Amino acid sequence: MHAAEQPATTPIRIGLTPVFLDYQANFVNEWRQHLERQLGQPVSFVQRGSYREIVNLLREQKLDFAWLCGYPYVRNKDELRLVAVPLYQNEPLYQSYLIVPATDKQTRSLADLRWKNFAFSDPDSNSGHLYTEYLLIRQGESPGSFFGKTFFTWSHRKVVEAVASGLAQGGAVDGYVWDTLALSHPQLTARTRIVNRSPKFGHPPFVASRAATEQQIAALRQALFSMAQDEEGSRLLQTLNLNGFVQGDDHLFDEIEEMSRFVEKQRP
Repeated sequence: MHAAEQPATTPIRIGLTPVFLDYQANFVNEWRQHLERQLGQPVSFVQRGSYREIVNLLREQKLDFAWLCGYPYVRNKDELRLVAVPLYQNEPLYQSYLIVPATDKQTRSLADLRWKNFAFSDPDSNSGHLYTEYLLIRQGESPGSFFGKTFFTWSHRKVVEAVASGLAQGGAVDGYVWDTLALSHPQLTARTRIVNRSPKFGHPPFVASRAATEQQIAALRQALFSMAQDEEGSRLLQTLNLNGFVQGDDHLFDEIEEMSRFVEKQRP
């Protein structure tokens, strides 16, 4: 059946990944129920372990929407549409943080982490991989040549945990996630120290696949926009540590797209 002919009982399929959204099942369930009331039809949150898995489902039209990082969005713009961008601290922007264990009082920059163990979140994360790789390549290095060992945790929270525990001597993490953990789990972030904050980039957006109809896109956009004006929606936004959602535009992701092109030209 063509997407435009789907009955209202067909669930809207929204992809999520713990790389970015690492919340308890009860929160995800509450958000699903809220969206169902706003949209007037079932919603199914489809969770996968990596951005790549979510992108593949979007490209295969097995998802209608997803909350995705800006990096895989700019790499697949020909097959995806921008739906909404979160407002964090009243801006549709966020940063990448370079973090080290709180016990490390010496490290002042990325240069001080040569030969150290370093944690990334996901190969397709801007804040948790691309930005750091970009900085290294501009210096004639790569993660493989610069660090002693690198590994992916598949979650920004787990990057913080790896650095806090000393499993990694440094890590690249989504600044919004670190800030939010500082509110919800201050005992965790207190065991890390921010060495550097990146320039601001477009916040990870909600995107639509070709499976989503114009009507579905407009409906989800409105449901996200209206969260800030709704008591239940406001409570969910507070848990997310967001002010709301706006439509945004592709120019928010220009810097990520430039870094992506540069890095992919330089990779062996």
